[in-house]
Amino acid sequence: MARNNRKPRPRPLPAPPKCSSRMYIQIAPADIAFFRFFLEAMDNLALFTVADRFKGVLMLRYSAHQEREFFEFLDGLKEEIEIKILPNPSIPA
Repeated sequence: MARNNRKPRPRPLPAPPKCSSRMYIQIAPADIAFFRFFLEAMDNLALFTVADRFKGVLMLRYSAHQEREFFEFLDGLKEEIEIKILPNPSIPA
């Protein structure tokens, strides 16, 4: 039987998203550095900005293409630190 030595064609990549997805979470202020190190260990899956350092509110920005991986990261991290997902203030209720 003849063997096919051709390489498979590369699949086309999806179009880049128009904008990043955004989420607000609240953690203990003492855990902000801990959260940062975990996020960096995941090859900077998301970027975060400290919105309120006294309350531990963080704004996270992540790619819509990596939403599944981002939520898996958060679910895994909930075993280590307490994470509260806050409503997005830019979306009217």
